[in-house]
Amino acid sequence: MIRALRTAATGMYAEELHVDTIANNLANVNTTGFKRAEVEFQDLLYQTQRMAGQTNQEGVNVPVEIQIGHGTRPVAVEKVFSQGDTVATNNPLDVAINGDGFFQVLMPDGSYAYTRDGSFKVAADGRVVTAEGYVVQPDLVLPQDATEVSISREGVVTVKTANSPEPQELGQIELARFVNPAGLSSIGGNLYVATAASGEPIVATPGQDGMGTLLQGHLELSNVEVVKEMVDLIVAQRAYEINSKAIRTADDMLSLANNLKR
Repeated sequence: MIRALRTAATGMYAEELHVDTIANNLANVNTTGFKRAEVEFQDLLYQTQRMAGQTNQEGVNVPVEIQIGHGTRPVAVEKVFSQGDTVATNNPLDVAINGDGFFQVLMPDGSYAYTRDGSFKVAADGRVVTAEGYVVQPDLVLPQDATEVSISREGVVTVKTANSPEPQELGQIELARFVNPAGLSSIGGNLYVATAASGEPIVATPGQDGMGTLLQGHLELSNVEVVKEMVDLIVAQRAYEINSKAIRTADDMLSLANNLKR
């Protein structure tokens, strides 16, 4: 019975993490470029009481073994980088990625971060930055008298100014992708950083080398599906509940065994 108590407890710990993950997904259902997370579980070690193929007292080989498991544990919380829906904003500095890739952002310490959030702004010096003020890379500086900004599907940025109504090429937006994007580490603010698991970034222009293309005047929404998350939440709640019942059942059985009288 002691084994049952501990085994059911591992299930409750696992489902607690599962609910926490679902809650974070639902909390970010309206977060631009957010990618939902999924929890993966593995069973724990098994105690073998009889090996398969072992000979019993009658000299017959036993065809199956007797093993008792010791519960479960979460082994990964993986980001799912499926494409989110896009919504039109008509803001020329809103850019969505259709396909693979991340925008590159320069952090204050000189390192790079990566994001799918293309809701860009213009700083006081004309630089294109994120909502948190981090400079988008490669560096783009809009003229003070810019009247129109155009971004092509391939990331070519052109502007029209008050003194020159003809389009002038300003720069090129580049994207980065990773062999294992699930290995990226989330640091908040819709940003990811590379890790040893994700590999080094592969940088290319949109539409080249497996990169997605850009869509100006649009933003990529979260890929969280509310209905799926609600179903998963109910399943996790029921699993937590049934594990708690297993603990109560084991406790009742221990109580009965403790109260046995001759």
